[in-house]
Amino acid sequence: NLSRTCTEKGWSSVYPDIGFACSSDISDEPKELVFYKVVQILSTLGHSLSLISLLTSTVIICSFRRLHCMRNYIHLNLFVSFMLRAMAVLTKDVLLFSDDQTTDCSTQLSLVGCKASLVFFNYFIMANFFWLLVEGLYLHMLLLVIHTYSIRLSIYMVIGWGVPFVFTMAWIISRVNLEDTSCWEINDNPVPDRLINWPIMASITINFLLFISIIRILVQKLRSSDVGGNDQSQYRRLAKSTLLLIPLFGVNYVVFFYLMEPADKTLKQIKIFFDLGLGSFQGLIVAVLYCFLNSEVQTELRRTWRSLSLKRCACRDYRLRSMSANQNGSDNCMQFPRNVRAQSILQTETTML
Repeated sequence: NLSRTCTEKGWSSVYPDIGFACSSDISDEPKELVFYKVVQILSTLGHSLSLISLLTSTVIICSFRRLHCMRNYIHLNLFVSFMLRAMAVLTKDVLLFSDDQTTDCSTQLSLVGCKASLVFFNYFIMANFFWLLVEGLYLHMLLLVIHTYSIRLSIYMVIGWGVPFVFTMAWIISRVNLEDTSCWEINDNPVPDRLINWPIMASITINFLLFISIIRILVQKLRSSDVGGNDQSQYRRLAKSTLLLIPLFGVNYVVFFYLMEPADKTLKQIKIFFDLGLGSFQGLIVAVLYCFLNSEVQTELRRTWRSLSLKRCACRDYRLRSMSANQNGSDNCMQFPRNVRAQSILQTETTML
């Protein structure tokens, strides 16, 4: 929409500038447009798969009481932060970058909803990074074996959800006072953008340092002569898991976060591909490593599967015996009382477990 005002001196200049509002960059190469389309599709696919896998993992961990412990409570909060991040990204893409040209964000109600989506987007992104930091803190404390002092879950909750909330509120206040323009997606003023980016950068840096310390502790424990065979295999598995999680917990962010807007075109595309394309699959990787490949989860799933299989076999066996008894006469039915059969099933299940 272009407009101009009738004043005492005549018509004013057209607002906004026609070149800014209606121009299109004809220098964009088709290959570059294809690249951004591929990244968009990859990002949508990654967040969708992450959302499905994380939701499944959350249901599995919540369903088994044996899995309710401090470590899995932290994992669940991490899962929730990834799910909220994925939903916020998908919602923001629909509102801001939809191909539907009929969407009008100029009305007051639409503008409020658009700004609210940006607020939740920034909060969930920051909360996700801080829960990754909590995972690093918890694992570091676990390896140090500090029995005299253990951090409560409430403190981890404050770090994971409370600290991002404080910075998000500060971002909202700075936006209202310094750059209350459009849908708050334009970052001409550096102050609001820094209130989001600097805490994330700090969490990434601290988490990366924690994992370097974790690797050092694991190497020392594996080389220690006091570590027995079972303990050594346990530390070896933990070291393997940690090495798999290092790329997940900040290596690529440490490399690319300091390059906010690379001048080189190729470097910029590499940063976009890693941050938006491959970064969207983080939730899927977390769900696989922390749930589907977790030995405790696999044990509970196998136990449940065996229990269901035994129940199916018992029901089928009981139906066959009932049919045989009916064919031989009603008197023979007394040979198979329910309590005797139930006791046999219980003994069999206990033996297998």
